[in-house]
Amino acid sequence: MGVAVAFFIVLLVFIYLAASIKIVRQGYHYTIEYFGRFTTVAQPGFNFFPAFFYQVGRKVNMMEQVIDVPSQEIITRDNAMVAVDAVVFFQVLDAAKAAYEVSDLHVAILNLATTNLRTVMGSMDLDETLSKRDEINARLLHVVDDATTPWGLKITRVEVKDIRPPQDIVNSMARQMKAEREKRANVLEAEGLRAAEILRAEGAKQSQILEAEGRREAAFRDAEARERAAEAEAKATQMVSDAIASGNTQAINYFIAQKYVDAVGQFASSPNAKTILFPVEATQLIGTLGGIGELAKEALGNGAATPPPSAPAPQPRRRGPFEPAE
Repeated sequence: MGVAVAFFIVLLVFIYLAASIKIVRQGYHYTIEYFGRFTTVAQPGFNFFPAFFYQVGRKVNMMEQVIDVPSQEIITRDNAMVAVDAVVFFQVLDAAKAAYEVSDLHVAILNLATTNLRTVMGSMDLDETLSKRDEINARLLHVVDDATTPWGLKITRVEVKDIRPPQDIVNSMARQMKAEREKRANVLEAEGLRAAEILRAEGAKQSQILEAEGRREAAFRDAEARERAAEAEAKATQMVSDAIASGNTQAINYFIAQKYVDAVGQFASSPNAKTILFPVEATQLIGTLGGIGELAKEALGNGAATPPPSAPAPQPRRRGPFEPAE
């Protein structure tokens, strides 16, 4: 009988000790209550709290968690209806506040994120909601994090997953984008044509400038050539005049031969002339040319005057087939 009582007492003690041991898993904190009143937080690992006096109140997940915000119909500032869904990442920093400061933590965070999502996006235009997603995330994070601080939470990230405008707005945006791109293409084409016309005008201007400079240079060269020819003619005339003044009659033949040769050249270059008849003898021209040669020798300082070349002997005339022999 005594052995059975002792065994029963030992069993009760073992059950009491087992009930007093609290094993907390990693990533969780347990709140410990003393007769229903919060006293402390049990950390991960082995914890001993006397049974019947202390009990576990809440098991709080201390790891980072995510809440999916369901799709919401939001009216933007320019009265456009868009469907938006988001996700909220948070982590519990104070297990006691998360357990006792709010009734249902996940529902509270979900409702807080939904209402602030409507507030933030409702104050923006449709174009801003589509292009400023980072700004929306930052504003939501700031507002929700400040609101959940008394609950012992830290909102790490708030991300807008998708923004879906109505189909008619999507079609209008597509047409607007197409019109904008066509406008830019037309503007670029017009700018290209304008640049081409400017370059073409600049090229024509430079061409005219270069052409005028070329004409000016050619005129300058022609004037210089005429000046040199006039100087040479004046010098030749002075030499002939000096020769005439000194009593040399051969100098007069210079001008006569020059005029004679010019006249013969005009006859030869005439397009209507088929046959040229000389009304003077060829020996006169040869004699005149001989006088010019004498004049040139005297001008060059050659004192020994050479007689003019004699006229060539006349060739015997050929007899015709019906003329008698002489």
